[in-house]
Amino acid sequence: MLKAEYRSRGPVPHDVIEAVEFTLEPPTANQVRLEILASPINPSDVLTLTGEYGLLPDLPAVGGNEGVGRVVALGEDVGHLAIGEVVMLPRGSGTWRTHMNAEASGLTPLPSDADPLQLSMLTVNPPTASLLLTEFVELHPGDWVIQNAANSAVGGYVTQLAAARGLKTVNIVRRESAVDGVLELGGDVCLVDGPRLRARVAEATDQAPIRLGIDAVAGTSTSRLASTLAKGSTIVCYGAMSGEPCSVPALSLIFSDITLTGFWLARWFRTASRESQAAMFGEIIRLVSSGQLTAKVAATYDVSEIRSAVEHAASGERAGKVIVVPQHARAAGQRVFG
Repeated sequence: MLKAEYRSRGPVPHDVIEAVEFTLEPPTANQVRLEILASPINPSDVLTLTGEYGLLPDLPAVGGNEGVGRVVALGEDVGHLAIGEVVMLPRGSGTWRTHMNAEASGLTPLPSDADPLQLSMLTVNPPTASLLLTEFVELHPGDWVIQNAANSAVGGYVTQLAAARGLKTVNIVRRESAVDGVLELGGDVCLVDGPRLRARVAEATDQAPIRLGIDAVAGTSTSRLASTLAKGSTIVCYGAMSGEPCSVPALSLIFSDITLTGFWLARWFRTASRESQAAMFGEIIRLVSSGQLTAKVAATYDVSEIRSAVEHAASGERAGKVIVVPQHARAAGQRVFG
């Protein structure tokens, strides 16, 4: 058994984490033993290793906040799960490992015939995308939304969910090579960020009013997003890829009545009702399991390769998500692991 553990934090994330051996006691009453099938590396995971994220676990800690596993042993009094079932891992449970014990009551069964790589990404990016489209502006089929970092994992989910809900998207990327991939996911318009963005967006949308801007970059990119919006619109910032503060001209705030707000998924989970969470996950599980909602995978790594995996995930140029896939999952012949 291996786990990816870190005992300190620092500016180079792959320098602080390592794969270490560990043992597990048999599952106790109401627990199950899980073999981990896949666990992605998200930007929030990298920021946790550098100490820059908004919620930091006590040290030492195991990396990883989401994933999917298979039940391989049952403790006493577990009645609703069976050996072999695929389940969603508990959020924030340190999922970059080969095995874990978990409380059975907190596990959500998943379709066993769905792609485990896609299932492993259920709990962070798809909910973020879904909530960005529903929590801030009341949108109706035919309405336009604009987002930057459209080729990111969240951006891809925003594009696909918007299309499924009848919304139209203007997608902003930072390099020409990303345009085709965004359009393939169902984006209506995809433009490279830069000068004259307001005029280019107006031309591409036939000057349609856009009332929601979704910002993952911050810095001057926020200002350019603001310039494309209709009066009384909202920009929601959920990331800061530029490493800079959001920049919005005072005149946009004053005369165009632009609202700038932030979104953090962890805060939503703390305040949302169980019914709201169940409804959201119900839709997402259905769409991901059926293949209607997907994210590109750049590479998979064994737990023993965690330093290389984190270094890859932290690099600026990736064509998809980096996912930790333990060797036993590959050996079991999972069709997507190669």
